[in-house]
Amino acid sequence: MTLRHRTPNPRDDGQSRSRLERLRQERVVPSSRETLRGIRTRIQGQLLSELNTTVDANDTPSIRQSIERLCSSYLAEEDMILSRSEREQLFLQIEAEILGLGPLEPLLRNPEITEIMVNGPHRVYVERQGRLHKTDVDFEDETHLRHIIERILSPIGRRVDESSPMVNGRLLDGSRINVIIPPLSLVGPVLTIRKFRPEPFSAQDLVNLGTITREMAEFLRACVITRLNIIVSGGTGSGKTVTLNVLSSFLPEDERIVTIEDAAELQLQQEHVVTLEARPPNIEGRGEIRIRDLVINALRMRPDRIVVGEVRGGEALDMLQAMNTGHDGSMTTLHANSPRDALRRLETMVLMSGMELPVRAIREQIASAMDLIVHQARLRDGTRKVVKVTEVQGMEGDTVVTQDVFVFDQQGYRDGKVIGSLKPTGVRPKFTDRFAAAGIELLPEIFGAQRWIRD
Repeated sequence: MTLRHRTPNPRDDGQSRSRLERLRQERVVPSSRETLRGIRTRIQGQLLSELNTTVDANDTPSIRQSIERLCSSYLAEEDMILSRSEREQLFLQIEAEILGLGPLEPLLRNPEITEIMVNGPHRVYVERQGRLHKTDVDFEDETHLRHIIERILSPIGRRVDESSPMVNGRLLDGSRINVIIPPLSLVGPVLTIRKFRPEPFSAQDLVNLGTITREMAEFLRACVITRLNIIVSGGTGSGKTVTLNVLSSFLPEDERIVTIEDAAELQLQQEHVVTLEARPPNIEGRGEIRIRDLVINALRMRPDRIVVGEVRGGEALDMLQAMNTGHDGSMTTLHANSPRDALRRLETMVLMSGMELPVRAIREQIASAMDLIVHQARLRDGTRKVVKVTEVQGMEGDTVVTQDVFVFDQQGYRDGKVIGSLKPTGVRPKFTDRFAAAGIELLPEIFGAQRWIRD
């Protein structure tokens, strides 16, 4: 950054140097070493004291005009001359500090960034195209970062302090946030923001990204329409919620859909949608509404479909019972490393409900309720792909029997890209008879009856 200052007549070198040194001592003209941050901090303090007494806090346009006017006035009073780009940068930074989320504003506005990770005041990372990148964005100190965190949490009625050092929530635009502070965090306040996409992904978007193939999209649409119960499994950040949202887009318009989430992320476009969101306990530790409570209540709301954002505990039992008592076509996500692991985790979560059920009875419930597992993974190159689509066929003895319908065949890794294709296994699922009953016809080639299907 370059700061230009006004000097006396250059022909009088001695007088010019003397006057320049005197002006620097009086701090009327900043030295060339003074950063734009120092100027911003000094001006911002003066602006805040004046804005607090002259402008309505809810009148954003007036605040923005006042910032621009006062900023120009202070620069003129201190005899500072900045370039146009420096003035614009200074104004945007002050505006972000007063009206927005400070240094995070440019990251939140960047559509290529999908996740923001703040590890203390001086280390900020972002995820772009599935890969992590360190940014040059930083905060002045921990106090500055804590101030931005409080600004995020205040509108959503959440708080974070030493007595409650962890919090989950979402921004007003739907972006999901997590905050953890000392003493639990040893690197200072840690803020994670998973950005919310304004326009939901469509099935065609996933095909274009290589997450699924066109044939698989057609197959999954048939599964949703024929009311199969579906689990979307995968690791953290593998794109489970996006895939669940795409599957939900296949739901008919004439059905009543109830969605249940810990933090609302699904973007269903149907008209008849009821969105329910869990509630954490208040300051006194009371008033908590769990996912399980919402699942039980949803059964009394005459739902045609129940979509649970994620099961992670005892609500798994209530969801299985709903699927087995006339609420076919329900969908959910869970964390797992494979389709078989998803079934084992589902079994464990049923045991977490507190009901002392025999393991065989739990497995029979799972085998009877679940029809399909869509397993997704984030690969080495950062891409997110559906790597397995598995049918739950039933019970044999004490074992839940599964059969892969589609499998991602990874053939190598070249130039930073995973080389592979999603192929059918050649096995026709047992539930395809339900497709015919619903008037849906799928070509035999989709299941590899005559040839492999490649991306």
